[in-house]
Amino acid sequence: MAAGAGKLLMKTNVVTLFVIVAGMVLLAVHYGGLAWTPVRIAGVAIGVPALMILIRARVDLGSSFAVRPKATALVTTGIYSKIRNPIYVFSALVVAGVFLYMDRPILLWILAAIIPLQVYRAKQEARVLEERFGEEYRSYRAQTWF
Repeated sequence: MAAGAGKLLMKTNVVTLFVIVAGMVLLAVHYGGLAWTPVRIAGVAIGVPALMILIRARVDLGSSFAVRPKATALVTTGIYSKIRNPIYVFSALVVAGVFLYMDRPILLWILAAIIPLQVYRAKQEARVLEERFGEEYRSYRAQTWF
């Protein structure tokens, strides 16, 4: 990767992180006045750790991150040593946490539509990675979850 492309990627990562954190702060402020029910507490207990792990997964993925399936590198370290698709897993948990924090558990039905799409995307990515990395990917897949 060229030095300029690396700087652009790092800048994009920082901007993305800032937008996510700013959005979470605004969400916390907007809904902060609601009573602390067990549902809202569960939302924070699920959402905050999931957000931290999601951010870490995105950092671990580094320049291998892509919206469409690509096989630039096989990332097998950090959270990726245990879970093949932590961004999908923990983004779903963040969304669930947000819905619960908003005291809108009915919105969890949205995940019923999102999760099958994420599974489909994960299967597409797996095909691309298997084509590119072959036995190395199959071995990695056998040692990890989702």
